[in-house]
Amino acid sequence: MKAFITGTAGFIGFHLARRLLEQGHEVVGFDGFTNYYDPALKRSRVEILKQYPRFQQIEAMLEDASALDAAIRAATAETVYHLAAQAGVRYSLDHPQSYIKSNVVGTANLLEALRRTPPKHFIFASTSSVYGGNTKMPFAELDRADSPASLYAATKKSCEAMIHSYSHLFSIPSTCVRFFTVYGPWGRPDMALFKFTNAILSGKPIDVYGHGQMRRDFTYVDDLVDAMLRLGEALPVRGAPVSGDSLSAIAPFRTVNIAGGRPTELMDFIKAIETVIDQKAELNLMEMQAGDVVATESDTTLLRNLIGSVPETSLKTGVACFIEWYRARYLTGTA
Repeated sequence: MKAFITGTAGFIGFHLARRLLEQGHEVVGFDGFTNYYDPALKRSRVEILKQYPRFQQIEAMLEDASALDAAIRAATAETVYHLAAQAGVRYSLDHPQSYIKSNVVGTANLLEALRRTPPKHFIFASTSSVYGGNTKMPFAELDRADSPASLYAATKKSCEAMIHSYSHLFSIPSTCVRFFTVYGPWGRPDMALFKFTNAILSGKPIDVYGHGQMRRDFTYVDDLVDAMLRLGEALPVRGAPVSGDSLSAIAPFRTVNIAGGRPTELMDFIKAIETVIDQKAELNLMEMQAGDVVATESDTTLLRNLIGSVPETSLKTGVACFIEWYRARYLTGTA
């Protein structure tokens, strides 16, 4: 198989590309190496991918429609994974245009390219943030998702809507996968696990929003990649739904949650980090940050019905793997 992946220098895109390459597939990566966080971390990821002979990296921005179209035309990939985006809820408070340009305009450019060179399957990285102010738990794909609490969530929901329209108009089989708090080695520096680990090892206090009264459905990155690859084989075929399906009535399009369906209290998450590091954290309890939600929990029924399993890596194991990587990269320089 030949795959085209946007965001190969990013956290999840890197893991997905590496897994495909390990399986012997050909991967064309597309990434702009933006400076939202340390570009050196991004380039280190891509240097690992470049060790595989069947990998090609294209450095360009999603906003560059001509470059993106040329890359898609040249790749003629069977599966296109769209993971590149401006991420982060809090960053959107001060940098809204970054989200509009990258997430909305960038995705529109990609859809136009796919209109001209359609793949067998288009898979888009969405987010649990689209459920926004929903109070019904767990979040299910058929729930309404029209009350986003952040611009980040709003742009992702906008992308889902655009993808549905292109899927309908141009018969592009499309799956929008809604990620729930993904973590693991090579994670982003703006993510809680990275920030907490760095602060604890440095003897600094950690900022705990919502006074610690928050819950998240954490998903280990290897589990996420497994689910994405198996969903790649579960084409959304009109008129052939499974139980609890979100399959569109007018397009080969569906949304799917990826998570374990086992939310963890924030304070328990912090305790897991403390246990692995063997050091207590100094807590700086703070009010909820604008754009955040109190809790996330995934209904995993559809994921299980489509691929037969859900993410199962324990938080203890996943946190330990991240901290092992963090120490190797930032303390001993061996990763």
